[in-house]
Amino acid sequence: MKPVIALVGRPNVGKSTLFNRLTKSRDAIVADFAGLTRDRHYGEGRLGPHAFIAIDTGGFEPECKSGIFKEMAKQTRQAVAEADAVIFVVDARNGLSAQDHDIAKFLRTANKKVLLVANKAEGMQTAPQLAEFYELGLGEPMPVSAAHGQGMRDMIDLALEDFIDPDADEDETPAEDRPIRLTVAGRPNVGKSTLINTWLGEERLVAFDMPGTTRDAISVPFERNGQKFELIDTAGLRRKGKVFEAIEKFSVVKTLQAISDANVVLLLVDATQGVTEQDAHIAGFVLESGRAVVIAVNKWDAIDSYQREMLQRSIEHRLAFLKFAPVLYISAIKRQGLGPVWKAIADAHASANRKMPTPVLTRLLGEAVQFQQPKRAGAFRPKLRYAHQGGMNPPVIIIHGNSLEHVTDVYKRFLESRFREHFKLTGTPLRIEMKSSQNPFNDKD
Repeated sequence: MKPVIALVGRPNVGKSTLFNRLTKSRDAIVADFAGLTRDRHYGEGRLGPHAFIAIDTGGFEPECKSGIFKEMAKQTRQAVAEADAVIFVVDARNGLSAQDHDIAKFLRTANKKVLLVANKAEGMQTAPQLAEFYELGLGEPMPVSAAHGQGMRDMIDLALEDFIDPDADEDETPAEDRPIRLTVAGRPNVGKSTLINTWLGEERLVAFDMPGTTRDAISVPFERNGQKFELIDTAGLRRKGKVFEAIEKFSVVKTLQAISDANVVLLLVDATQGVTEQDAHIAGFVLESGRAVVIAVNKWDAIDSYQREMLQRSIEHRLAFLKFAPVLYISAIKRQGLGPVWKAIADAHASANRKMPTPVLTRLLGEAVQFQQPKRAGAFRPKLRYAHQGGMNPPVIIIHGNSLEHVTDVYKRFLESRFREHFKLTGTPLRIEMKSSQNPFNDKD
């Protein structure tokens, strides 16, 4: 699972700038979930080959006993608890403060890997001012500049060095023999635990804790009709004696990690609540991650025909970006509609890993262009020459030709629908990339 890095420090030391630098955009994936104040933001970061989840916190004042600062301190403590590594940000320009000492005291007792980072240190790599930060008892301060991007790579390499497995990608098991990694995601109280408990009971599963994860996330291996699955828990599944207990517990970090780690995500929506902002946020992260997805509407038996119609419209409108995902209607507590869910999960997984031969893709591309050519852009009309597959899970189709930068999003969607129809792709995103050939005469007068 992706490691988690928390950014901690007093106000105005540049944590948000650092967060933006690591996640490329503050709005990339902001978990605006109920129960969280705005003082804790989550985003996906990548620097070089390293992918991780970053948590930005509000200014930390550990000694505050009341008001907004007490709430912010509570949020920061939670972020530290969720993190694998903590980046403690101090201000190289303004020097050490009493508040820095308070934060350092808290972090020394947190039993986490802590990296002391002196921000705003552009041009100060060997400056004597940095020496005073040794007082904090957290080792050597690392000079960086979030605003200018200096020192970022070294900082992330150091923060993640204990959590990166160099052999993680070397899986010798053939793809067809690997279990389908399935994550059940959704808001609290939508019935994730009930559904999981129903599966564990109904399918007579032999379930056990799988060691080896850096945190206490649990994956439950089981088999159904000869197909092996691995359930990645987001509902707080915990072992009690020989019986599993599902506790409805929601952790943003656990959910983001479990979605990133899945082959297929089952997005559970509560029929009695409708599609909320929270559902849309989770769905957006699933799409960003390129995961195959099946939408299951739980508690379908608890609403009348008018509410059902309104809910179906709400799904079409608020989850329009997941229109490729099958929508199924179930009742976990009454065990209704669960059979089709398994079929949809298997179909989505098969679609995400579909092999698409180059000759077939190129023929489909030619037929699509004959049926409808891309729009002319000024003196140019894009020429689409051939296509090949560039990846799986999610499937990527790379199209080569000339002037492809002028191909509109509408035309890309037209091509996507043709490819989807032919290869019977369901439940998976499909990414289309355009690669233009360089015209040797472009630079000549």
